[in-house]
This record gives sequence, C-alpha cells and structure tokens, in this order.
Amino acid sequence: MAEYEAACRMMKDLMNGRTVRWNDQELELAWARNRPEIPMYLAGYGPGALAVAGRVSDGVIIQLTDPEIVDWIMGIARKAAEEDGRDPDALAPIACAPAFVSADLERARDQVRWFPAMVSKHVMDLLARYDESELPAPLFGYVKQRDFYDYRDRRRAGAEHGRFVDDDTYDRFCILGTPEQHIEKLKALEAIGVRQWNIYLMAGDEERTLDVYGQEIITAFS
Repeated sequence: MAEYEAACRMMKDLMNGRTVRWNDQELELAWARNRPEIPMYLAGYGPGALAVAGRVSDGVIIQLTDPEIVDWIMGIARKAAEEDGRDPDALAPIACAPAFVSADLERARDQVRWFPAMVSKHVMDLLARYDESELPAPLFGYVKQRDFYDYRDRRRAGAEHGRFVDDDTYDRFCILGTPEQHIEKLKALEAIGVRQWNIYLMAGDEERTLDVYGQEIITAFS
C-alpha cells in the first residue's frame, strides 16, 4: 500500500505538470504545465486502499450501488482525508454498476448475474487480508455461498458462476426494476452525497436503457 500511495502521489503531480522524482530520475510533462487541474479518482473496497484514496485522491470510484456500503466506503476515505489535514467533504463518490430497466425483476437479475460474482473476487481478496469485523456484512455475506468462479466468463449475462448470488445482493449492488425504482435508488445514493452515477452498459438492451434514462430518469434530477 505504501508503494501504491507513493505511485499515486507521483502520477497526480506528473499529470498536472509538476516536476516529480521517480526511480531516481526527475520527470516532468512540460506541456501539462499551467492547465486546469486534472482530478485523480481511485477505486477500492478495502480499508487500506480507501485510506490511500482519502489521503491522495479527489474522489472514490465505487463499483456497486448499495447506499450502506457506499456510506461505509466514504466514511473510511473521509476519515483518512481528515487525519491527513484534507477536507473530507471534498472527496467525491462515484458509483458504478450495471443497470437494467424492467418490471420483470427475475429477468433483470439474470442480466446482471455476472456483476456481483465479479465483485466477489475482490471480496475474497479482502477476506484473506481483513477480519470480517473490519468489513460491512452486506459486502461479504453473499460470498459464503460461492462455490466456483470462471474468470473467462466474468462479464457475460447469465454466467453460470453467478448462481450463488442471492436476489437481495443483485438488488443492492445494481440498479434494477422500473424507472421509478431506478429513481428511488439514485435518490438514496444522492442523499449520502453521490453526484455521479456511471452505468455499466453490459447487461443487454443498452440502447433502450439509455433511452429510458434520457427520457424518464435523468429528468427526475434536473
């Protein structure tokens, strides 16, 4: 983590035209000088990576949409920011996950089966490094039923390895259901400070999803 943090600090300065020293060499992107500051966002699930994000980054990329977990993640990052003398409220959470618009929740869950299964790989890594008491139960509880994972099938709708994921986890990690249900979930995220929501358009019906968001969902926030 110390090496990761040092690299992030270096990259943030380098990409913004400031001179850095790395591997005993002085580096500078002269053409990047005197330009608007480029923000750095870091992704993570575990306390170590999130603390780095709090000390170094401008925001945290969070690959799920469970307000409880998002709040926990930002709490760790903001605590680290405050301890480092930074403004914790300046950290911006960015939520990212698949979305599927349909009144048929069973079909919607099947379309995003791959996503919580993919996240489970990261969760298994966390459980190898941290005690369960250091993590929120909604983040790791579902992996206790995991029996196998095929990385070659990691982003395919209906992937067989996603069968261990329960319905509640699909609903918490993704945004599913009618336009009204999407709006309700997004407002819950907005209430805890999320201002940017990135849709992973990898669940089928991508053009329709964009149309519905443009015509019925985004307009609820204008």
